[in-house]
Amino acid sequence: MSVNILYAGNPGRWEVYQREITTALDDYGIDAVLSPDIPHSDVDYIVYDPNGPVQDFSDFPRAKAVLGLWAGVERIVYNPTLLLPYSRMVDSGLTEGMREWVVGHVLRHHLEMDQDIHRTTPAWGRLAPPLARDRRVGILGLGELGKVAACALNALNFPVTGWSRGEKQIEGVTCLHGDDGLERVLNTSDILVLLLPATKATDNLLNAERLAMLPKGAVIINPGRGPLIDDAALLDALDNGHLSHATLDVFRVEPLPDDDPFWTHPKVTVTPHIASDTRPDTAARVIAENIRRGEAKEPFLHLVDKKAGY
Repeated sequence: MSVNILYAGNPGRWEVYQREITTALDDYGIDAVLSPDIPHSDVDYIVYDPNGPVQDFSDFPRAKAVLGLWAGVERIVYNPTLLLPYSRMVDSGLTEGMREWVVGHVLRHHLEMDQDIHRTTPAWGRLAPPLARDRRVGILGLGELGKVAACALNALNFPVTGWSRGEKQIEGVTCLHGDDGLERVLNTSDILVLLLPATKATDNLLNAERLAMLPKGAVIINPGRGPLIDDAALLDALDNGHLSHATLDVFRVEPLPDDDPFWTHPKVTVTPHIASDTRPDTAARVIAENIRRGEAKEPFLHLVDKKAGY
C-alpha cells in the first residue's frame, strides 16, 4: 500500500517541492502519493509550513506526523489542534546557510569593514582591527544552528562563549547556562549572535537591563527570532551610544513595515530574513527519511517538545 503525503506548504513552492520530495522518496524506495489535494481521512503524513493552507490538524484520523519545512516552530507549536508529533526542519542547507551568514557578518563587524565601504571622503591611516583572538563573540542558543556557528567562529580563532537553557558541551567553546551564565556571556561579548527560538521564556530576553550588561560598543547580530529583543530598548541603546551597531535579519512583524525606524537608523543593518532558508533539495531528504522512519516504526528526527516550545 502506498503512503499518502499531503503537501500543506506554500502553494507557490509546490512544483519545486513536488519534484524534490518525489525524487527523494524514490531514492528511499518509498511508494507514495504526494499531493496538495488528498482527502484528510486518507493522509498519512503532512508536509507543512505556516504559509500553507492547513491550520486545523484535528481532522486527520490516520496521520502519523506533521513534517515541518521551517526550522522555526513558534507559529505552529502552540496550535491547540496539533496533537500529532511535529518534526521541525533541520537540514544541511539550512545549517550551511546560517553558518555562512553568521560568519560573514561577524567578520564584517570584527574587521570594521563599514568604515571603508561607506566612506564618503578620503581618509588614510586608521588603525587596523584587532585579531580574532582578541574579539570576544557570544552566541545565545546552542542548538543545531548555534553549534555550527560557534564551531565555525572558533575555527577562525575567535574566543566563543555560548549560552543555552540546559547544559551543553562543544569542543573549543565555553558553554554556559542558567541566569548566571547568561549574565556572564552578556558581560563578555563584543559581538553577540542570537540564535534562540521564540518561546514564552525568550520573549524580550534582551530587554533594557540585559542590553546594558553588554560591553560599551558591542554589536548585536540577530538571525534568530525578532521577539528575542525589546525593539524600543535596542533603539535606545544604539541612540545613547552603548551599542555600536545591530544587524537584524528577523523582526516581530514581517515583512518589516516601510515606516519602521530600523530601515533608516544609521546604526542598524536590515537584511530581509535571508540568513538561512530551507533548500528544497536537502529538505526533501529529511522529509523522506522521516517518512521511512515512520513506516518502519522508528523514532522521528527533530521532534519538537511542545511544552518547551521548541
